[in-house]
Amino acid sequence: MKRFYPTVRVFGILLMGFSVAMLVPLALSWALDDGAQSAYDEAFAISFLSGLGLWWTARHARAELKIRDGFLMVVMVWTVLPAYAGLPLILQLDISFTDAYFEAVSGLTTTGSSVLPNLDKLPPSINLWRGLLVWLGGMGLIVLAVAVLPLLGIGGRQMFKAEAPGPMKDAQLTPRMTQTAKGLWAIYTLVTVACIASFKAGGMNWLDAFVHSFSVMGLGGFSTHDASFGYFDSPLLEGIAVMFMLIASLNFATHYLALHGRGWRAYRHDPEARWVMLVMVGSVFGIALYLLALDVYPDFATALRHAAFNVVSIASTTGLATVDYNAWPMFAPLWMLFLCSFATSAGSTGGGIKMIRALILYKQVYRELVQAMHPAAVWPVRVGGGVVPPHILTAVLAFGFAYMCIIVALTLLMSFSGLDIVTGFSAVVASINNTGPGLNQVGPAATFEVLSDFQTWICIFAMLLGRLEIFTLLVVLTPEFWRK
Repeated sequence: MKRFYPTVRVFGILLMGFSVAMLVPLALSWALDDGAQSAYDEAFAISFLSGLGLWWTARHARAELKIRDGFLMVVMVWTVLPAYAGLPLILQLDISFTDAYFEAVSGLTTTGSSVLPNLDKLPPSINLWRGLLVWLGGMGLIVLAVAVLPLLGIGGRQMFKAEAPGPMKDAQLTPRMTQTAKGLWAIYTLVTVACIASFKAGGMNWLDAFVHSFSVMGLGGFSTHDASFGYFDSPLLEGIAVMFMLIASLNFATHYLALHGRGWRAYRHDPEARWVMLVMVGSVFGIALYLLALDVYPDFATALRHAAFNVVSIASTTGLATVDYNAWPMFAPLWMLFLCSFATSAGSTGGGIKMIRALILYKQVYRELVQAMHPAAVWPVRVGGGVVPPHILTAVLAFGFAYMCIIVALTLLMSFSGLDIVTGFSAVVASINNTGPGLNQVGPAATFEVLSDFQTWICIFAMLLGRLEIFTLLVVLTPEFWRK
């Protein structure tokens, strides 16, 4: 057991730091006297004392985290922290542990699915806490830990490598890992502040501006209103949201490089950026024309407005909605659900397999077609002007196979539990891609409250798999991981 003490010690510090985040909604609760003060008092005390106890137990274990420790730490953060994050919901709203854990996992994984009805009537501090969870999960608590923990004498490279999304995990922006994490968080915070200011200038109140900015930048989709973003019925606010969702869909490393001297060249040299924009913008106009042709909307301007927001929202895995697109002709929502599987960049706050993997898979398929016709041809897979190494090709193919098998297996479980196939499949796809709403019974006009506890836990597992990019979680579940 003592071999895990270094991990326990670091997790205890992280849990104490995470509990401090509860002081933000607590301050709002005291300011507005919304009745949730005692819930945050108790949740903060439980979380902080738990972290303190873990740290005290393993305080002398100061060894550097190894690769195995990094995987375990990441999985602990994303599976254990939601239990503490859900405490204010349990204490204030008197909901079950399953529902509170689902809501917290949905927030921290930036999925945005919800089991809570009557969002408009919730205490404002509860809605702020939900949005804050999305924002913290967006860039990743592990990246924050990499920036902060070295100040406490704790290295973070292995945690960063376990958490970092995408197949190109070894790429660094700066020579020191801590400096990299700080740079990413600085860009993330700066753009979030710009989003808050834009929403406020567009007519939102401060609470809505903060919560929806957290959701947009984290691509998480939590709202303060049951009608989601449709509550505002404002083309201006929708345009602002679309712009920031597109920004958050791109690699934050590219934003970092753009703001540190490379300018627009950073985006031109990013092989994912142009494809993300091409796929999203092309889909917006395609869906708008499709809806107009089927007389869903009376004119192209209206069709384009609703297509732009909802297509970008789902493709970017945000999950906010302005209309019940579940009522559109089936091709449109199915295409949107397909887009959320790959339409965001690695290094963004989005979910899915990421555009870089989709490009590699496509080019690998094309190479196989060429070599079938010309067996002697040498046709390497290139992305961004460079040749993709064989070990990355193998890893991407394995990831794609695991991704498809998991969707099929979990959909079958959903069907076995009694759900219709459209609801079950869309709930799994929306969960593993960290998108939020699905179709049919879990569409944008409904919540995941309709699911049984068994079905809810399937979605929780899918959300965690998606956020940890499948292998990080599965590695810890293998018997070999626990052998000395």
